[in-house]
Amino acid sequence: MSLFSKQPVPATPVPAPAPATVTTPPAGALTAQDTELARQLTGRIRTRFAKAVVGQDNLRESLIATLLAGGHILIESVPGLAKTTAAQTLATSVSGSFRRVQCTPDLMPSDLVGTQVFDFSTQRFTTQIGPIHANFVLLDEINRSNAKTQSAMLEAMAENATTIGGQRIELPRPFMVIATQNPIEEEGTFNLPEAQMDRFMMKAVMTYPTPEQERTMLAMLTTRGSDTLNPASLGNDVLSLQDADFLRSATRRVHVSDAIMKYAVELSDTSRGGGPKPVQGLAQLVRLGASPRASIALVRVGQANALMSGRDYVIPEDIKRFVPEVFRHRILLTFEALADGVTTDQVVDSIVKAVPVP
Repeated sequence: MSLFSKQPVPATPVPAPAPATVTTPPAGALTAQDTELARQLTGRIRTRFAKAVVGQDNLRESLIATLLAGGHILIESVPGLAKTTAAQTLATSVSGSFRRVQCTPDLMPSDLVGTQVFDFSTQRFTTQIGPIHANFVLLDEINRSNAKTQSAMLEAMAENATTIGGQRIELPRPFMVIATQNPIEEEGTFNLPEAQMDRFMMKAVMTYPTPEQERTMLAMLTTRGSDTLNPASLGNDVLSLQDADFLRSATRRVHVSDAIMKYAVELSDTSRGGGPKPVQGLAQLVRLGASPRASIALVRVGQANALMSGRDYVIPEDIKRFVPEVFRHRILLTFEALADGVTTDQVVDSIVKAVPVP
């Protein structure tokens, strides 16, 4: 619009006032209202966790970040540390469909994905979908399932769809897999293939609670009157599927600078023996470094953590916080390192210390 008046110009020109400066956010940028709403929604999930799980703050944040980032998460610990309870708490925090699958060696792909059943009344095959067709799927003790079933899980996680009788069926949105597993040393477990491990955005490891936390847990159980979690007892303050979609779309709009992207790439590159400051002797410890999917995961969970913290931009601490969860299942150690008792987390710590923070 022209700033000049259509009236005749006066004899003594009067400078027109400068137009007011209006700050318009770029297309797709987060507003202050978006950031505040995201902070409130994630706070409601944390409140629900406090009613069901004692301690395990790192696991809680990892679960929420994975939900916002649109990935899948693997939880590992010895039996009895509330892996299933934590996964169920997150899944029931959103009012979507939830299915729990107890993995066993005789679990077949059709038990998970679904199958075709012949209907004699119509003389036609009908498709019966399996429990994987839900918004949130808990695969309990995933490493007890056989390789054939694990391959069906891989397709669902990678493609967000399944194939039944040659027919491709899309999975509902949002779709998230929360898998639990016992350490591979436990009897009756099958090692997950590297391809499927890489599909998990993060791998969280649960540790034993402190004595004080364990006493708090016992007090909670006696007050609750039951050893099993009833989601209804946590209240009806759950997020809608629209809230979950908003959180995921908002996470994608969190600003990531070039320096942060470079930092994520350098972390992954260092795990492969490169980087600006290579770790001495890493080749004797690591036989397979983190894939480029790890760099993507670092950026995504960094965006999620920034949004959970009430920011619309990523800082280096957002990346550093989840490096162990992103790397520990993507870095494979050599036999020499395993024989010497070196752990993946120790290698990851050396990588984080070696890469300069922007």
